[in-house]
Amino acid sequence: MEIPGSAAGRQARLAAFIDGLVAELEPLHRRYNESVWLASVTGESRYEQEGAALDARIRKMFARPEPYAELIALRDAGGAPDPHLQRQLTLLVNDFRAHQIPPEMIERMVRLEKSLESRFNNFRAEFAGERVTDNRIRQILRDSDSGDERRRAWEASKQVGSEVAADLLALVRLRNEAATTLGFRNYYSMMLELDELDEAELFRLLEALDIGTRPLFERYKRELDDRLAARFGLAREALRPWHYGDPFFQEAPAAEFDLDRFFGGLRLEALTERFFAGVGFDIRDLLERADLYEKPGKSQHAFCLSMDRGDDIRVLCNLQPSEYWMATMLHEYGHAVYDQQIDRALPYLLRVPSHILTTEASAMLFGRLSRNAAWLTTYAGVPEAEARAGEAVLRRAGRDQLLVQTRWELVMCHMERSLYRDPEQDLDTLWWDLVERYQWIRRPDGRRAPDWASKVHFSVAPVYYHNYMLGEMMATQLQSHLLTRVLGQGSGGYRDLVSSPEVGAYLTRSLYRTGKTLDWRDTLRQATGQSLSVEAFVEDLAGVD
Repeated sequence: MEIPGSAAGRQARLAAFIDGLVAELEPLHRRYNESVWLASVTGESRYEQEGAALDARIRKMFARPEPYAELIALRDAGGAPDPHLQRQLTLLVNDFRAHQIPPEMIERMVRLEKSLESRFNNFRAEFAGERVTDNRIRQILRDSDSGDERRRAWEASKQVGSEVAADLLALVRLRNEAATTLGFRNYYSMMLELDELDEAELFRLLEALDIGTRPLFERYKRELDDRLAARFGLAREALRPWHYGDPFFQEAPAAEFDLDRFFGGLRLEALTERFFAGVGFDIRDLLERADLYEKPGKSQHAFCLSMDRGDDIRVLCNLQPSEYWMATMLHEYGHAVYDQQIDRALPYLLRVPSHILTTEASAMLFGRLSRNAAWLTTYAGVPEAEARAGEAVLRRAGRDQLLVQTRWELVMCHMERSLYRDPEQDLDTLWWDLVERYQWIRRPDGRRAPDWASKVHFSVAPVYYHNYMLGEMMATQLQSHLLTRVLGQGSGGYRDLVSSPEVGAYLTRSLYRTGKTLDWRDTLRQATGQSLSVEAFVEDLAGVD
């Protein structure tokens, strides 16, 4: 393949290549996203089938060997002097490399993935002789004082694991086969490398998080277990997973300061609109396109989806008047405003967030505020004196949630890496080994079931969960920068953080607007002047009384 020798010639060649690719790719992306949205909202198989066909078609585009060879030749010849073209070249080389496998293998992967996604979307746990929603399971685990009822509800939440485990393992093996064909050790390692993450660096960070949060979590967990043991009339040693208020103990049990009572009768979308307007974002059009309440067949999860890398951005939720769903709304619209503010003049391939972890950082920065006294007073109508009286409790609740979340994410990251390293091992036992190691929750006596497979991310969002943890760390650094440098309040002053338009202005110019023109490391430095820091995250947690 002959590549022009001059920089101008290479640049023209690359620009023409990208124009041709985008002309084919953009309408397919739009149609695929529409099918994903409709499948998630309705649960109808026709949309799932359409989405599967489009997904396979897009992947096969990137599996073509000739365009990949041309990209490699352009890269090896020196790339392009234009930074936007060079960035697109880097991203395209990674995208094409990940798909250089036979079309029939792509077809098999897509079939398995869409089948698993459909089963999760349509799953309703069987409990007390009826099919119940995830919201109902959460309500029982939050409110019931009956150990037997809690255990049965918790077990019901795991039923989907047994339904999907065999196909999930088949998919893991197939993904590994594809990755080894491409020269990687396994699919997990491949996905990290092609997503501009270093596996060794990632797990050094996770190890530092384990060590750094362990003393704080030990104190919190001891106090929590004392409260739960008193509530249920048990010895601490008798506590089991169903006593902790969340099917995976990824959410901290309710704080001493009952937040749910403030959201009864409130429309969470109205609070969300008011808040984001207060910090400089108009989300009225985003709310009009959202689907926010439960319905039969609808996915029970929550997500934000940019349909066209333009103005059509949609959020799916299943709202109940609770602090959990308030946090979820703030989180999902933290994704949405990121997508909304990306510079529309950027090339199509760069009109996405810098990295998954950077959009998670935006979501988590806002999602935390549902437990913030200043936010509750300003938007949820909590009397200022009451919020001020409970402020210390609320700050501890926010810290406790981050501790619980961190220890849970350590389980997920280690489990998924181990899953791809050896899918033939005893995964059921490994799961509970990791839960006991990081979350300090005793496994159910005599239980043998693929409880790990009931977590949807293993099936439909592979090699993703670490981005929540890295995003949480980045969110802490963004919050610190806002408080100390942008708003000039010093740590602890949150009034302007929840009501100043300068928050939106800073995030737009320093984080959102540049899309994927920079990698995530340079994006973080651009926004805060810092590198990602475990120490900053742990110090912030330790600073809460």
